[in-house]
Formats: sequence, structure tokens, C-alpha cells
Amino acid sequence: MCSRLYSVAILLYLTHKYKVPDYWYPQDLQARAHVDEYLAWQHTTLRRSCLRALWHKVMFPVFLGEQIPPDVLAATLAELDANLQLLEHKFLQDKAFLTGSHISPADLVAITELIHPVGGGCQVFEGHPKLAAWRQRVEAAVGENLSREAHQVILKAKDSPPANPIIKQKLMPGVLAMIR
Repeated sequence: MCSRLYSVAILLYLTHKYKVPDYWYPQDLQARAHVDEYLAWQHTTLRRSCLRALWHKVMFPVFLGEQIPPDVLAATLAELDANLQLLEHKFLQDKAFLTGSHISPADLVAITELIHPVGGGCQVFEGHPKLAAWRQRVEAAVGENLSREAHQVILKAKDSPPANPIIKQKLMPGVLAMIR
């Protein structure tokens, strides 16, 4: 989780350093509070469930050769769906983007998180038409080619070859701690 917090801090630092348009990180305190609210919420909720879905569906069985019990996978996917509903109803609502009418760091962080379960074969946008339309707006705002390039590695996760046993042994403690 720490690396994600640093990533958010770096993202916000870049918005200040390069004097980006105001909608990226608004000067208006109320608008900025909406961005900050999402960024504070996502790293313990959406990020966790998206990452767990990827690892439970693909990385454990394919990369590490470890099967996930069906009840654990079902609980993971139920948690993901609950967080998708919360994302849609609490943050997106009827807005074009998560915090208003313009894209913000909240949207960039959210789309990145949601691509993790997509890379694991989860159809997170099916049954969530508002989120599907939001995804299209986010990808259009950043550019479809850039969006595709940014997510190409995670979208190929299910094609990962099995891990070398030595690498698997080294990875397991950190991976288990990360997804709990």
C-alpha cells in the first residue's frame, strides 16, 4: 500500500510543479476536497478489492500455481462488486467524472485500479453502464493510445508464464501480506 500512497503523492506533486490546468487538482478548496476524498477512500477499498481480484483470479493460479478456494474467490468478487457500486453511487453519481465535469487525479487513479481486475478477466464494467461510459470519457480525455499503452502489461497478466520456484518462494510472503 505504501507504494500506492507515494504514487498519489507524486501525482499531486506533478500537478503543482507543472502548473497543470486547474481541473487536474483544483485551487477551489471544495472541489479539491472531492479529489482528496476519493484519493483517501480508494487506497483501502477499491484498490484492495481490485488487486485481490487480479491475484485471486489470475496471479495465484497462473503465475504462482496456487489455487484459490471457490468461496474465497466468491467473497473477493462480491467485495469488488460492492466497491464498484459504491464508486458508481457515491463518487460518480450523474457526473461526467468522479469529482465533477472535468477529469482529475481521482479518475486516473480509479481507472488504473479498475484495469487490474479487467486484466484478471473480470468484466467490471458489465452491469455498470455509468462506469462503462465514464471509462470511455477517461480514455478519451487522456487519449486512447496512451491509455492502452499504460495498461498493456496488466491486461496481459493472464498470459504470464508460471513463476520459477525460487522466485515463487521469495514472492509469496510479500504477496500474501499485500492482498490480505
